[in-house]
Amino acid sequence: MKNKPDKKIRVKRIPKRGHYDKETIYNILDAGYICHVGFIHEAYPLVIPTGYGREENTLYLHGSSKSRMMLDLQKGIDICVTVTHLDGLVLARSGFHHSMNYRSVVVFGKATMVEDKEEKIRGLKIISDQILAGRWEEVRGPNEKELKATTLLKISIDQASAKIREGGPGDEEADYALDVWAGVVPLQLVAQKPIDDPVLREGISLAESVKKLYDKKSTS
Repeated sequence: MKNKPDKKIRVKRIPKRGHYDKETIYNILDAGYICHVGFIHEAYPLVIPTGYGREENTLYLHGSSKSRMMLDLQKGIDICVTVTHLDGLVLARSGFHHSMNYRSVVVFGKATMVEDKEEKIRGLKIISDQILAGRWEEVRGPNEKELKATTLLKISIDQASAKIREGGPGDEEADYALDVWAGVVPLQLVAQKPIDDPVLREGISLAESVKKLYDKKSTS
Protein backbone atom coordinates (compact mmCIF):
# COMPACT_ATOMS: atom_id res chain seq x y z
CA MET A 1 0.00 0.00 0.00
CA LYS A 2 1.45 3.38 -0.94
CA ASN A 3 2.42 5.98 1.68
CA LYS A 4 1.40 8.86 -0.57
CA PRO A 5 -1.99 8.30 -2.23
CA ASP A 6 -2.06 8.63 -5.99
CA LYS A 7 -4.80 10.37 -7.91
CA LYS A 8 -6.96 7.28 -8.22
CA ILE A 9 -7.36 6.59 -4.51
CA ARG A 10 -7.06 10.10 -3.11
CA VAL A 11 -10.16 11.35 -1.27
CA LYS A 12 -11.14 14.61 -2.99
CA ARG A 13 -14.40 15.57 -1.29
CA ILE A 14 -13.46 16.68 2.28
CA PRO A 15 -9.95 15.20 2.08
CA LYS A 16 -9.45 15.37 5.86
CA ARG A 17 -11.75 12.35 6.10
CA GLY A 18 -9.42 10.26 3.96
CA HIS A 19 -7.24 7.56 5.50
CA TYR A 20 -4.58 5.52 3.71
CA ASP A 21 -2.92 3.47 6.44
CA LYS A 22 -3.25 -0.30 6.45
CA GLU A 23 -4.60 -0.54 9.99
CA THR A 24 -7.61 1.68 9.28
CA ILE A 25 -8.34 0.02 5.93
CA TYR A 26 -8.00 -3.50 7.32
CA ASN A 27 -10.21 -2.75 10.35
CA ILE A 28 -13.02 -1.47 8.14
CA LEU A 29 -12.76 -4.46 5.80
CA ASP A 30 -12.65 -6.94 8.68
CA ALA A 31 -15.80 -5.51 10.26
CA GLY A 32 -17.93 -6.08 7.14
CA TYR A 33 -19.91 -8.91 5.61
CA ILE A 34 -20.70 -7.74 2.08
CA CYS A 35 -18.69 -5.82 -0.48
CA HIS A 36 -19.82 -4.30 -3.77
CA VAL A 37 -17.73 -5.07 -6.85
CA GLY A 38 -17.83 -2.59 -9.72
CA PHE A 39 -16.67 -3.52 -13.23
CA ILE A 40 -17.52 -3.10 -16.90
CA HIS A 41 -19.42 -5.98 -18.48
CA GLU A 42 -19.93 -5.88 -22.24
CA ALA A 43 -19.55 -2.07 -22.36
CA TYR A 44 -21.95 -1.29 -19.49
CA PRO A 45 -21.22 -0.86 -15.77
CA LEU A 46 -22.23 -3.38 -13.11
CA VAL A 47 -22.00 -3.28 -9.34
CA ILE A 48 -22.54 -6.68 -7.71
CA PRO A 49 -22.82 -7.31 -3.94
CA THR A 50 -20.98 -10.39 -2.73
CA GLY A 51 -19.22 -11.94 0.25
CA TYR A 52 -15.50 -11.54 0.77
CA GLY A 53 -12.66 -12.24 3.16
CA ARG A 54 -9.26 -10.75 3.92
CA GLU A 55 -5.93 -12.34 4.78
CA GLU A 56 -3.08 -9.88 5.30
CA ASN A 57 -2.94 -7.72 2.15
CA THR A 58 -5.14 -10.00 0.03
CA LEU A 59 -8.88 -9.75 -0.53
CA TYR A 60 -10.69 -12.94 -1.58
CA LEU A 61 -13.94 -13.11 -3.57
CA HIS A 62 -15.83 -16.24 -4.54
CA GLY A 63 -18.78 -17.19 -6.69
CA SER A 64 -20.17 -19.63 -9.19
CA SER A 65 -17.71 -20.57 -11.90
CA LYS A 66 -20.44 -19.69 -14.40
CA SER A 67 -21.30 -16.24 -13.03
CA ARG A 68 -20.62 -13.31 -15.33
CA MET A 69 -18.77 -11.49 -12.58
CA MET A 70 -16.36 -14.36 -11.96
CA LEU A 71 -15.87 -14.93 -15.69
CA ASP A 72 -15.15 -11.25 -16.31
CA LEU A 73 -12.96 -10.60 -13.28
CA GLN A 74 -10.64 -13.53 -13.92
CA LYS A 75 -9.67 -11.88 -17.22
CA GLY A 76 -7.72 -9.28 -15.27
CA ILE A 77 -9.97 -6.29 -15.95
CA ASP A 78 -9.92 -3.20 -13.74
CA ILE A 79 -12.31 -3.46 -10.81
CA CYS A 80 -13.38 -1.44 -7.80
CA VAL A 81 -14.39 -3.09 -4.51
CA THR A 82 -16.17 -1.08 -1.81
CA VAL A 83 -17.24 -1.80 1.76
CA THR A 84 -19.36 0.64 3.79
CA HIS A 85 -20.61 0.71 7.37
CA LEU A 86 -23.43 3.11 8.26
CA ASP A 87 -22.86 4.25 11.84
CA GLY A 88 -25.42 6.99 12.32
CA LEU A 89 -27.86 9.53 10.91
CA VAL A 90 -26.59 13.07 11.36
CA LEU A 91 -29.56 15.40 11.70
CA ALA A 92 -28.84 19.09 11.37
CA ARG A 93 -31.03 22.16 11.77
CA SER A 94 -31.25 22.55 8.01
CA GLY A 95 -31.89 19.94 5.35
CA PHE A 96 -28.75 20.98 3.52
CA HIS A 97 -26.47 19.93 6.38
CA HIS A 98 -28.00 16.52 7.09
CA SER A 99 -25.44 13.77 6.73
CA MET A 100 -24.47 10.27 7.86
CA ASN A 101 -21.64 8.90 9.95
CA TYR A 102 -19.89 6.09 8.13
CA ARG A 103 -16.71 4.13 7.55
CA SER A 104 -15.90 3.08 4.00
CA VAL A 105 -13.09 1.53 1.98
CA VAL A 106 -12.50 1.58 -1.76
CA VAL A 107 -10.05 -0.91 -3.29
CA PHE A 108 -8.86 -0.64 -6.89
CA GLY A 109 -7.07 -3.41 -8.71
CA LYS A 110 -7.25 -6.52 -10.84
CA ALA A 111 -8.32 -9.98 -9.71
CA THR A 112 -6.50 -13.21 -10.39
CA MET A 113 -7.92 -16.71 -10.17
CA VAL A 114 -6.69 -18.99 -7.40
CA GLU A 115 -5.69 -22.25 -9.08
CA ASP A 116 -3.85 -23.99 -6.25
CA LYS A 117 -6.24 -26.31 -4.41
CA GLU A 118 -4.79 -25.71 -0.95
CA GLU A 119 -4.92 -21.94 -1.34
CA LYS A 120 -8.44 -22.19 -2.74
CA ILE A 121 -9.67 -24.10 0.29
CA ARG A 122 -7.86 -21.68 2.59
CA GLY A 123 -9.39 -18.72 0.75
CA LEU A 124 -12.88 -20.18 1.07
CA LYS A 125 -12.28 -20.65 4.80
CA ILE A 126 -11.21 -17.01 5.08
CA ILE A 127 -14.48 -15.94 3.46
CA SER A 128 -16.40 -18.28 5.77
CA ASP A 129 -14.64 -16.78 8.80
CA GLN A 130 -15.57 -13.30 7.59
CA ILE A 131 -19.22 -14.34 7.79
CA LEU A 132 -18.95 -16.25 11.06
CA ALA A 133 -15.69 -17.19 12.75
CA GLY A 134 -15.50 -20.85 13.72
CA ARG A 135 -18.30 -22.03 11.44
CA TRP A 136 -15.91 -23.66 8.94
CA GLU A 137 -14.79 -26.20 11.55
CA GLU A 138 -18.40 -27.15 12.38
CA VAL A 139 -19.65 -28.00 8.91
CA ARG A 140 -18.84 -30.36 6.05
CA GLY A 141 -16.08 -28.99 3.87
CA PRO A 142 -16.42 -28.54 0.11
CA ASN A 143 -16.19 -31.68 -2.02
CA GLU A 144 -14.53 -31.90 -5.43
CA LYS A 145 -17.73 -31.13 -7.31
CA GLU A 146 -18.36 -28.03 -5.22
CA LEU A 147 -14.78 -26.84 -5.58
CA LYS A 148 -15.03 -27.20 -9.34
CA ALA A 149 -18.28 -25.23 -9.39
CA THR A 150 -16.70 -22.39 -7.37
CA THR A 151 -14.28 -19.74 -8.57
CA LEU A 152 -12.02 -18.05 -6.05
CA LEU A 153 -10.38 -14.76 -6.96
CA LYS A 154 -7.86 -12.68 -5.07
CA ILE A 155 -7.04 -8.98 -5.18
CA SER A 156 -4.01 -7.29 -3.69
CA ILE A 157 -4.99 -4.39 -1.42
CA ASP A 158 -2.28 -2.10 -2.80
CA GLN A 159 -4.47 0.72 -4.10
CA ALA A 160 -6.99 1.49 -1.40
CA SER A 161 -8.32 4.34 0.68
CA ALA A 162 -10.72 4.73 3.57
CA LYS A 163 -13.12 7.57 4.26
CA ILE A 164 -14.64 8.15 7.67
CA ARG A 165 -17.27 10.63 8.82
CA GLU A 166 -17.95 10.88 12.54
CA GLY A 167 -19.32 13.44 14.97
CA GLY A 168 -22.33 15.72 15.04
CA PRO A 169 -23.91 18.08 12.53
CA GLY A 170 -22.24 21.20 11.27
CA ASP A 171 -24.85 23.92 10.90
CA GLU A 172 -24.69 27.48 9.64
CA GLU A 173 -23.99 29.89 12.48
CA ALA A 174 -27.37 31.58 12.12
CA ASP A 175 -29.23 28.26 12.33
CA TYR A 176 -28.08 27.48 15.86
CA ALA A 177 -30.80 29.83 17.12
CA LEU A 178 -33.56 27.77 15.46
CA ASP A 179 -35.98 25.76 17.63
CA VAL A 180 -35.08 22.55 15.81
CA TRP A 181 -33.66 19.39 17.41
CA ALA A 182 -30.29 18.39 16.02
CA GLY A 183 -27.97 15.52 16.79
CA VAL A 184 -26.99 11.99 15.81
CA VAL A 185 -29.05 8.80 15.72
CA PRO A 186 -26.49 5.99 16.15
CA LEU A 187 -27.01 2.86 14.06
CA GLN A 188 -25.47 -0.60 14.34
CA LEU A 189 -25.89 -4.12 12.98
CA VAL A 190 -27.07 -6.36 15.82
CA ALA A 191 -27.35 -10.15 15.89
CA GLN A 192 -30.82 -11.22 17.02
CA LYS A 193 -32.05 -14.52 18.43
CA PRO A 194 -31.16 -17.44 16.11
CA ILE A 195 -34.02 -19.26 14.34
CA ASP A 196 -33.77 -23.05 13.88
CA ASP A 197 -34.09 -24.54 10.41
CA PRO A 198 -37.66 -25.97 10.26
CA VAL A 199 -36.23 -29.38 9.28
CA LEU A 200 -33.50 -29.42 11.94
CA ARG A 201 -33.39 -32.79 13.68
CA GLU A 202 -34.37 -32.84 17.32
CA GLY A 203 -31.58 -32.84 19.85
CA ILE A 204 -29.15 -30.68 17.85
CA SER A 205 -28.06 -27.75 19.98
CA LEU A 206 -27.11 -24.30 18.79
CA ALA A 207 -23.66 -24.17 17.15
CA GLU A 208 -20.86 -22.77 19.27
CA SER A 209 -19.95 -20.26 16.55
CA VAL A 210 -23.49 -18.89 16.64
CA LYS A 211 -23.53 -18.80 20.45
CA LYS A 212 -20.38 -16.68 20.42
CA LEU A 213 -21.84 -14.30 17.85
CA TYR A 214 -25.14 -14.06 19.73
CA ASP A 215 -23.49 -13.55 23.11
CA LYS A 216 -21.20 -10.86 21.73
CA LYS A 217 -23.50 -8.85 19.50
CA SER A 218 -27.05 -9.44 20.68
CA THR A 219 -28.86 -7.02 22.96
CA SER A 220 -31.89 -9.23 23.67
